[in-house]
Amino acid sequence: MADRESEIIARLAPGVGSVPTAEWDALAGPADPFLSHAFLTALEESGSVGDGTGWSPLPILIEEDGRAVAAAPAYLKSHSQGEYVFDHGWADAWQRAGGEYYPKLQIAVPFTPVPGRRLLGERPQAVLAAAEAVVEQNGLSSAHATFIAEDEVAVFEDRRWLIRDGIQYHWRNRDYGSYEDFLGALSSRKRKALRKERATAREGLEFVALRGGEIRPRHWDAMWTFYQDTGSRKWGRPYLKRAFFDRIGETMGDRVLLFLALRDSQPIAGALNLIGTHALYGRYWGCTEDVPFLHFELCYHQAIDWAIAHGLAEVQAGAQGEHKLARGYEPVLTRSAHFIPNPSFREAVARYLAGERLAIAQEIDAMRDDLPYRRG
Repeated sequence: MADRESEIIARLAPGVGSVPTAEWDALAGPADPFLSHAFLTALEESGSVGDGTGWSPLPILIEEDGRAVAAAPAYLKSHSQGEYVFDHGWADAWQRAGGEYYPKLQIAVPFTPVPGRRLLGERPQAVLAAAEAVVEQNGLSSAHATFIAEDEVAVFEDRRWLIRDGIQYHWRNRDYGSYEDFLGALSSRKRKALRKERATAREGLEFVALRGGEIRPRHWDAMWTFYQDTGSRKWGRPYLKRAFFDRIGETMGDRVLLFLALRDSQPIAGALNLIGTHALYGRYWGCTEDVPFLHFELCYHQAIDWAIAHGLAEVQAGAQGEHKLARGYEPVLTRSAHFIPNPSFREAVARYLAGERLAIAQEIDAMRDDLPYRRG
């Protein structure tokens, strides 16, 4: 049944930090650490989003009888960086036609290409109605909800948002008892290749997994150095501020997991992960010494090993990366949704998405044929 939009109140808050922690987390639930009040406010309090970043926090709240019954993490965006669903071509086309593409409304977790719920609580249709009103009343070009949960697609479609497909690579735990059990599911050639790869990466190094309070300031200093190096090469400048790492270390406790590679007791590489109720999420990696296959060891093999040992159903190791296929990660479909009020622009984008959707389906089918698992 459609929400009774006239009987509820929609409010834009100045940030998730302005919403009581218990109130937000009751809507977000415990499964996804990126939707937690702690994670989203760490972005705000560290200055990773907010003034000067192009990400202005504008969470949507739906209130009924004085309490929040629905919400969405939302931002007013002045660019398209840090989203991992690329619409630069749309922006160029709109601006060539004489329009202003920015600012736009973005329903998302900043810098985080992790599929999950974006419409929190009991009134998803009301959240979308509020987002549409923000766009239309302020003359914005569009609204976008990136990396939405699969069961949210129909909700967006009901309000005629356009759906866009993408590809990621996730590892699935098929009730493995150990990493060796996982290797046993692979073809002989692939199994031998991964054993050799791990041996090469680990030669002369020590590896530690630190969680929650075990992560000391010196470890965060090392991870910040690693992150800066990777961020500078990938994006020109890192998105996250140094204070963000300290903040999540203080507020997210055992949901934070850090893998470090040590040479002579000194960290030379690290990978930062967050822990959900069913998945391990690999987020940031970097190094100060180039070691063959060390990226794969810290980001993929260590993550699989840890997930098996702790009974997690999957590992999500971030966006892109076809090299994950050879290491047991499988292609999965990701979804985003887009509200474009201008009819001609909407039609042009819809045509583009139809062709892109077909190409992605074909690509996923082809990649499934190249998975390293034993057949039969």
